[in-house]
Amino acid sequence: MHTLHTVLRQYQIIANISSQMLAQARLNQWDLVIKLGLKYNEAVEVLREMDQLTDEDRLARRNLLAQILSDDANIRTLVAPELARLGALLGNMKRQQSVLQAYGSSSEKES
Repeated sequence: MHTLHTVLRQYQIIANISSQMLAQARLNQWDLVIKLGLKYNEAVEVLREMDQLTDEDRLARRNLLAQILSDDANIRTLVAPELARLGALLGNMKRQQSVLQAYGSSSEKES
C-alpha cells in the first residue's frame, strides 16, 4: 500500500506542476513555463523509476492523468501563436541577413 500512495502522490505532484504551467502560460509567463517544465520532466523521471501500479490502482490515477493531458493540450494551444510569432521573427531576421549579405557582397565588388 505504501508504494501505491507514493506513486499516486507522484502523479499528484506532476498534475500540480502541469496546472501551474497552464496558469503561467495563460499569463504569457513563458520563462516560468519553461522553468516549471524542467520540474515537470524531473517529476516524470522520478515516476519512471517507481514500481508499476496494478490495474485497480490505475483506475485511481485516471483523473490525475486526464488533468495532466488536458493541461498539456491547453498549454500547446496557448503556445502555438507564440511559436508562430517566433517563427515569423526568425524568418524576418534571415531575410534581413540575406539582404545585408547581398548588398555587402555587391558593395565589396564595387570597391
